[in-house]
Amino acid sequence: MHTSALRPTLSALLLATLAALALQASAHAAESEQIGSVDTVFKLLGPDHKIVVDAYDDPKVQGVTCYVSRAKTGGIKGGLGLAEDRSEASIVCQATGPVQIPAPLKQQEEVFTERTSLLFKRLRVVRMVDAKRNTLVYMTYSDRVIEGSPQNSVTAVAVPHSTPIPVKK
Repeated sequence: MHTSALRPTLSALLLATLAALALQASAHAAESEQIGSVDTVFKLLGPDHKIVVDAYDDPKVQGVTCYVSRAKTGGIKGGLGLAEDRSEASIVCQATGPVQIPAPLKQQEEVFTERTSLLFKRLRVVRMVDAKRNTLVYMTYSDRVIEGSPQNSVTAVAVPHSTPIPVKK
């Protein structure tokens, strides 16, 4: 078989693999609710570049919501979901109701993840327990398959002393 005859088959196989990886990545994305956004750069074709603010409820701590602001790339690539968003993000987490922790938490655990490029880059939020101060610490950062990003943001939620934080040993 000639090399030129293999190209369409290899291209189709590569495209199918990339689509499967993209679907798998989005299946593990965090449940978020977009609170709002502001345009930062006008794009003639496709959506504008913007900063979006999303809310994430901690799945294991009732009454805690994290708000993450991050850049979202627009244009044609952004509109098609092919653009890679910038690594900068900011986070604040608040007690939005009575804080309840029904089961022991890991000392450190990833609680949210969302893709910020088609395949390789993800925005992550990690929860850490500061048992001495009865506080939950949340950190956001972006990573890539090849290298992580040192750009990060951190916030903390002080849990009332009447609600001790159970930690898995």
